[in-house]
Amino acid sequence: MAGLAENLRAVRARIAAAARAAGRDPAEIGLLAVSKTWPADDVRVLAALGQRDFGENRVQELLGKARELAGVDLRWHVVGQLQRNKAAAVVRTGAVVHSVDRPSLAATLDRAGQEAGRPVEVYVQVDLGGPGGQAAARGGAAPDDVPALADAVAGAAGLRLLGLMAVAPRDADPAPAFARLAALAERVRADHPEAAGLSAGMSADLEAAVAAGATLVRVGTALFGARPLPCGQFEEHQPRRPQQSHGSQAITRTGDDVADDMHTRR
Repeated sequence: MAGLAENLRAVRARIAAAARAAGRDPAEIGLLAVSKTWPADDVRVLAALGQRDFGENRVQELLGKARELAGVDLRWHVVGQLQRNKAAAVVRTGAVVHSVDRPSLAATLDRAGQEAGRPVEVYVQVDLGGPGGQAAARGGAAPDDVPALADAVAGAAGLRLLGLMAVAPRDADPAPAFARLAALAERVRADHPEAAGLSAGMSADLEAAVAAGATLVRVGTALFGARPLPCGQFEEHQPRRPQQSHGSQAITRTGDDVADDMHTRR
């Protein structure tokens, strides 16, 4: 617990310092703890320290943790790519969806939100490209397609548009990408003033995201430690922490999954 508490204090201090450096109020920036691959016990510890928002990228893991932590005051977020056949299950958890990247997914979430009797809070994910201008390097809708997608989301009875979300390109200075994202967010807000959110920035680049206007930063490694990779190695040279199984088994992929993935990687 001491390690998680220290990490949480350090991350909050980084956010506050970045906000002050950008001439912003630190209270304007929220922290989303990305708990993917880490056990529910770690989430419980951070929740006891006042952290409320947690993000998962696998629906099966989200559902397992949501059941185990049903009595804890949390708000769940889906930060990974979402297939349409899992949308209804996500909506039942009340999770915020950060990865709306195509009209078909927006339509499916809209129907699920209407059936649930409450709008699904969503961000439209923007593809900021990658090295050499590669498209769809980190997922998301093409920037030129974002205004129309935002219009569709804002006009859907079962959805509530919170704003835009993006991941900076790998192996590149994040500042130019975040500047493009900020300009696009300003354009969307001109049409939809209620969509004032900007979900951007992670452990390595949260300062650049805050400088560009992020209202929510998504931090995993700086809070929980390095995550195991499929080969058994870790993201960074950090001490390995014990893992527990809480619904993080591999998800069975269906034909709908594959079709959606092909669409998002267009």
